[in-house]
Amino acid sequence: MNALDILVIVLLFSLFAYSHTWLASRKLKMLLADQIGAKIAFYRMFYNVSSVLFFLAFLAIAPKPNLIIYDLQFPLDIITFALQVLSLIGLVWAFRQFDLKEFFGISQIVRYFNGTFSVETLDEKQELNFGGAYKYSRHPVYLFSILFLGLRPQMSLFYLILFICCVAYFYIGSIYEERKLVEVFGDSYKEYQKRTPRIFPFRLIKN
Repeated sequence: MNALDILVIVLLFSLFAYSHTWLASRKLKMLLADQIGAKIAFYRMFYNVSSVLFFLAFLAIAPKPNLIIYDLQFPLDIITFALQVLSLIGLVWAFRQFDLKEFFGISQIVRYFNGTFSVETLDEKQELNFGGAYKYSRHPVYLFSILFLGLRPQMSLFYLILFICCVAYFYIGSIYEERKLVEVFGDSYKEYQKRTPRIFPFRLIKN
C-alpha cells in the first residue's frame, strides 16, 4: 500500500462521479431530446445501466489496499451492525417516496410505446415531495446511504477512501441536483430549501 494507490482510487472514483453527473445533466438531456425526440424516453434506463457498469468497472480496476483501519469487537460490532440495519430501513423508507418504475426508467418506455410520452418531461417526470423522510432532509436517500456505508463493524483503507469519496460526491451532487430542481420548480423548491436541511436533519451552516 502506498500514496499512489490512494491517489489512483480517488482519481478513478472522480472519473466515475464526473461521468455520472454529466450524464444526468439537464443540458445534455435537452440536447439529446432535440436530436432524438421521444426516444429520450429510453435515456433513464440507459443512465441507470451505464452507472452500474461504470461503478463496477471502478471496483474492478481500483487498487485494493488491504490495511484494516479498525475491527470492532463484541458488543460494539453488534451495535454498529444493528445501526447499519436501521439505516437500511431508513433507505427503504426514503425510496418509498419514489415512483420506482419512473426511477428505473420503466414507466417512460411504457409511455413511449403507448403514445403518451411527452418530450418536455425529458427522461423523467419530476414531482416535488415534501412528505415522509423529505420533511427532515432534502436528500434522505443520501443521508441513509451515508449512514449505511459508514456504519461498518470493520473498516479497511480501501473502503474508508471509497466512503469519503461517496460522501463528498453526495454533497457535491446534491448542489447540481438542486440547481436543476430550482430550474424546474422555481420558488416552490426555494422555499423548501429554506425550511429543510440539505442532507442531515440539522443545520451546522446555512445550506
